[in-house]
Amino acid sequence: MTFNGKKFGISRRGFIAGASVGLAAPAILTRTRAYAADPVIKLGHVSPRTGPLAGFAEADDYVLAGIQKALSGGIENNGKTYQVEIISKDSQSNPNRAAEVASELILSEEVDIILAASTPDTTNPVSDQAELNEVPCISTDCPWQPYFFGRNGDPAQGFDYTYHFFWGLEDVINSFLDLWQQSGAAQTVGGLFPNDADGNAWGDPIHGFPPVLEGQGFKLVDPGRYQPLTDDFSAQISAFKEAGCEIVTGNMIPPDFATFWSQAAQQGFHPKVVTIGKALLFPSVIESLGDRGDGLSSEIWWSPNHPFSSSLTGESAKQLADGYTEASGRPWTQPIGFKHALFEVTTDVIRRSADLDDTNAILEAIKQTKLSTVVGPVNWGNGPVPNVTKTPLVAGQWQKGPDGFDLVITANRNAPFVPKTGTLKLLS
Repeated sequence: MTFNGKKFGISRRGFIAGASVGLAAPAILTRTRAYAADPVIKLGHVSPRTGPLAGFAEADDYVLAGIQKALSGGIENNGKTYQVEIISKDSQSNPNRAAEVASELILSEEVDIILAASTPDTTNPVSDQAELNEVPCISTDCPWQPYFFGRNGDPAQGFDYTYHFFWGLEDVINSFLDLWQQSGAAQTVGGLFPNDADGNAWGDPIHGFPPVLEGQGFKLVDPGRYQPLTDDFSAQISAFKEAGCEIVTGNMIPPDFATFWSQAAQQGFHPKVVTIGKALLFPSVIESLGDRGDGLSSEIWWSPNHPFSSSLTGESAKQLADGYTEASGRPWTQPIGFKHALFEVTTDVIRRSADLDDTNAILEAIKQTKLSTVVGPVNWGNGPVPNVTKTPLVAGQWQKGPDGFDLVITANRNAPFVPKTGTLKLLS
């Protein structure tokens, strides 16, 4: 096909879009970029605005407003100024819906780059659609193993169009161990792993928690996968009590943890340390638990105390977090940094791309990324597998003070450049 006088081969994306018009359509398809005053580059964005994962998108409006302001003058590329159009879609916390809206963004909106964030329920189906339709995709907010292996990724080959930045299970396991080893609690751990992409990855006998915990002298009591949104954790609680578990871990959506934690109290199960991924990330969840939220612990991907600044706005992590609180009246929340960084990386890619009408040039710019962001360095040249680069991770605890709950960093062995802000205490 021909763009502005340049010839390109027909991509699968172009073929699918053309096929929807009719089989009799000619095999040469044309897509034109608007060149009135300034050309426009279109970014698709998918996140869970509603449903059980909505906590991940709580700050989306704030972040997107800040990005639009920062990019209001456009992005310079090869002597031209490109205006940026961001089209954001709600996955409704549903993988099928995520795939559907990703397809709409690619085939109907014809976005140039698609972005996705917040658990494998969003990142994986969006990335799969991008790979299928040959559109560059950048994603975050999902441990790299469920992103990569959950999509049947081959470390010897990788993917062609989809790239991801976040930490991995090895990082969260080591951060949790850092917490638990300083707690003095007995090394018998109850595992709560749902039957979903995250839960299956965390509980995987080869790549997940079991082999690492065993190697560190911990005993994992895993009653098996439970169905998300279950209303009865009696079997798990009974198994944990019988084994004498003083630590509980897992990866749960907020409604499931609330059910488990309520039933644990009712059934007289009182662990000394509870460290749960996903569910305990958000201040709104902790506040909803009242006093029972005090002392719960989780991984910490990003905080106002992280020593990084935005390459796009110059804001420090603290300034970005404080800005959200001032604008919303709500406490800062961890996804703020990564949602912002997603657009930092994309802006950098657009600036460096040799030709924004050439998908391969955009992909090459992604591969060559070496950027310091508000969540730390992003560099796909040093990933654990192709298409993946890692960001730092620490861990900490929700502690209730006179002004409400605060998430304090109590374990930083994996990233000592992120300062501790408190000391771990056992659950009362």
